[in-house]
Amino acid sequence: MTLSFLEGVLDGTPGLVSVSLGRLGAPPAYTRSPDAPHYAASTMKVAVLVALHRAADAGILDLDAPVPVVNDFASVGGSRYTCDPGYDNEDEVWRRLGSTAPARWLARRMIVRSSNLATNLLIGLIGLPAVAGAWRVAGATGSVTARGIEDPAPVDNTVTAADLARLMGGIATGSVAGPASCTEMLDVLAAQEDLAFEVPDGARVAQKSGWVTGVRHAAGVVLPADAPPYVLAVCTTGAPDGVIARLSRVAWDARKELP
Repeated sequence: MTLSFLEGVLDGTPGLVSVSLGRLGAPPAYTRSPDAPHYAASTMKVAVLVALHRAADAGILDLDAPVPVVNDFASVGGSRYTCDPGYDNEDEVWRRLGSTAPARWLARRMIVRSSNLATNLLIGLIGLPAVAGAWRVAGATGSVTARGIEDPAPVDNTVTAADLARLMGGIATGSVAGPASCTEMLDVLAAQEDLAFEVPDGARVAQKSGWVTGVRHAAGVVLPADAPPYVLAVCTTGAPDGVIARLSRVAWDARKELP
């Protein structure tokens, strides 16, 4: 689908750029290669967050119960592996190594500072099948969380822009977990420190970004004070820096025009 204000914005952009943009709870108003798979980077942490809260809603775990903070994980390939603290963005979780931390606190560090160690601890707590269930309940069709971060097993975590939009939209509409859990998740996502979307100061955005060399993604829900909320997901592989910021500015300028 195309909208006049987005036509030509990405013309000539190298690499693969996938986009899904639309009103919250409505079909996308604009898409570009929305079902193309990309390496997930840290965007898969949103599915871990949803799986964690679904488990808590079901009474399977207590988010405030202590979780041992270790750096030793079971690979899906059958071996063991560890995380490299130099590859992480968050020091606070590493400072608790050998101690414990509540699952709720780990979940916040996983999103707000994109902690890899917290992510693997939570995957170990709930299991990869629970993360697959989070994707499934959101209606995802092409995204897979096959392993933890830095697991050397020869499988990749993949996402699509369409699925990230579905997952973010499901959190904002309360369809992927209980109302209180979805409200909490939205608040945590709104506190993320890597602000990939460019919107005016004071505009509320619940978002998660992810990046490795050659890959940059962001997905979130934008809640303007003067227009209905909208969902934007952008995945880029081999594209130049600035694509996500440019698209987020164009989407913001068109916030009142979205059908």
